[in-house]
Amino acid sequence: MTALAGPTHDRGITTLTLDSPANRNALSAALVGEVSAALDACAADDTVRAVVLTHTGNTFCAGADLTGPPDPAAFVALMRQIVALPKPVVARVTGHVRAGGLGLLGACDISVAGPEASFALTESRLGLAPAVISMPLLPRTDPRAAARYYLTGERFDATEAARIGLITLAAEEVDKALVPVLDGLRKASPQGLAASKELVTATVLKSFDQHAEDLIARSAALFASAEAREGMTAFLERRDPAWVL
Repeated sequence: MTALAGPTHDRGITTLTLDSPANRNALSAALVGEVSAALDACAADDTVRAVVLTHTGNTFCAGADLTGPPDPAAFVALMRQIVALPKPVVARVTGHVRAGGLGLLGACDISVAGPEASFALTESRLGLAPAVISMPLLPRTDPRAAARYYLTGERFDATEAARIGLITLAAEEVDKALVPVLDGLRKASPQGLAASKELVTATVLKSFDQHAEDLIARSAALFASAEAREGMTAFLERRDPAWVL
């Protein structure tokens, strides 16, 4: 059973749809591998001008699949692949985004979210930290807002996500808001898009090149810790972890 539906094509735009309802599109090894392979295919296809990444159900991505998380290095490679892809990647979000899902979202070039969307960096509540996803998030997100949401794990809506730079645009009608965006990409030349994307992603790619090794190791150490085991167990058992006051 695949975790990715599609792809579908419409006038140069290829849509990839996260479709793993059993775990709310959580980042499993299968999902990470399938999205990476699909992006490779898009990069090699001259008929693809841009990629839209969207989802089925009411969740864009619930973060890491705690019953079978991907290798941190593989997830880092996927985020970097999105950032470095010579074609724009546009996120279409009409549901919830949690933890590692924000890294997937943050790696995209343009993102539009609707009123049903909500966002939370819940890692600290599990004995973890938003380690590897910091590489696409911190260069693009307001630092004071990042400090608040990294530390508290609070939930926030699409309007706040746009205000702090996590997403490009909050819209009442996501598909309507995407029309001028996708039309603009269709009017741009492939070379122009690739060269322009290089300019706006240079700082993010530098973050990957400088910090990936350290943050992968840090993430692995946190996942292996006693506090994280308690946090993940409590989450799966739907109870408060031992440290909650």
